[in-house]
This record gives sequence, structure tokens and C-alpha cells, in this order.
Amino acid sequence: MEHPFQHLRLHPKRWFDRVTGVIFGVILIFIMLGMVIGTTRLFLSVIDLISEPGVSERYLAMVSDILTLFVLVELSRSLVEYFDTLRLRLTFIVDAAIVFMIRELMIQTYEHKFETADIYAMSALLFVLGALRIASVMVFQREVRMHSALERQNARQRARQRARERRAHAGDA
Repeated sequence: MEHPFQHLRLHPKRWFDRVTGVIFGVILIFIMLGMVIGTTRLFLSVIDLISEPGVSERYLAMVSDILTLFVLVELSRSLVEYFDTLRLRLTFIVDAAIVFMIRELMIQTYEHKFETADIYAMSALLFVLGALRIASVMVFQREVRMHSALERQNARQRARQRARERRAHAGDA
């Protein structure tokens, strides 16, 4: 079947890939900028930590900032992986969600703001995210095995084809 845009230079898939790449590139730049600013502020907050009398509140803020940086790192890893494979890996996104949920859990626990229903809801969400992460890793591993098996099969077919061509050329001579 002929592609509807074949005679034009406009190929929607190619344009989609280019636009998506540019958008993800801009997002990645902003995430990296946020990580640099966050890391700088984190180091500067250590200086404030020395001069402040209260320790526990400042440490909670510091741990919260560190976990926020971990979320940004996981999100940036998923975008970098996109540029390699043109696919977003669910594993990195779920990792970021899990780190974010743990961050919220720590903050809420420290501030004693948890209701029983909140604890159950966060526990269920963390369980689902954990199960989703395990499933995404298993699916990714299966895809890798299928891809390598397909590559081996294609290599064998190419080798057989070359052998047939050599035999044909040898018979012609």
C-alpha cells in the first residue's frame, strides 16, 4: 500500500519524531539546569545548617531536597534513554514516582500529618508502583531476549543466503 504522503516531503512520522526530540531536548535542558541549581542550593544550605540552632527541621528539608534531585535524575535518565531508543522506558519513570512517594512519605511522617486512610493509600500506591516496576523490568528483559533471538535468526538467514549465492556463482564458473 502506498503511503499517503509519499509523493510529498511531508512525512508525519518523521515530523513527529523531530518535534518530540526537540521538545524532550528542551525538557532535558531544563531538568539539568534544575539539577545544577538544586545541587548548588543544597551545598549552600549546608553552610546554613552550621549556623542554625535547630537541626531536625533543616535535615528534613535537606533530605527532601536530595530526594527531589533523585526524582530529577530519574526523569532525565528516561529522557536520555529516549534519545537512544526513541522510546520512554517505563522503569525510569516508575523509579522517579517511587522516589517521589518515598519523599512524600518521609515528609508527612516527620510532620505527623498522616491519617490512617493516607497511610493505606500511600502503601497501596507504593505496592502498585513496585509491581509495575517489576513487570516493566520483566517485559524489557523479554523484549531484549526476543530482539537478540531475532537478530541471531536473521544472521543465520543471511549466512544461508550468502552460501546459496556462493554456490550459485561457483556453479556458473
